[in-house]
Amino acid sequence: MLSPIRLISEAAELAAHRHNGMARKGRAHDPYINHLAEVANLLANATDGADAELVAAGWLHDAIEDTDTTREELAEKFSERVASLVAECTDDMNLPKPERRRRQVIDAPNKSPGARLIKIADKISNIGARIHSDQTAEERDDLADYTGWAEQVVAGCRGGSAWLDTEFDNIVLTARASL
Repeated sequence: MLSPIRLISEAAELAAHRHNGMARKGRAHDPYINHLAEVANLLANATDGADAELVAAGWLHDAIEDTDTTREELAEKFSERVASLVAECTDDMNLPKPERRRRQVIDAPNKSPGARLIKIADKISNIGARIHSDQTAEERDDLADYTGWAEQVVAGCRGGSAWLDTEFDNIVLTARASL
């Protein structure tokens, strides 16, 4: 088993390599790695750095969904728990977007405590990336739609970290104020 620092460092490195060249959707087209770093950092803060596997899974939460990374590879390289957390957070990309969204809402309360924290951190990051001071009508509609859906998902994820729940509530308030 890797030491906690090595686990997180190697997860960050794998995430950087696998998501290399990818950009976030939206106007800024930030490097995708920024999203992964933000999610991992939110999880580190939520647990006061006490759960290295959770932080590593935060770095890797989109690896199966967006790259050729496999669950087996993550289990072998990191741990069964890291692989399981990432797999729990992976959408079936063969399904249409409305069905993937519906399943996230329905499945959220049944996720493991760690996967629920990853979901909340992911939604915080994704809402924050959609907030701009000079939004177009299309951007406002996207922000309102995404925020409303994220609230439904997070409703089934709350309770694992009061700090993370508050961070989510704060980003929702910021998003609503910008509409």
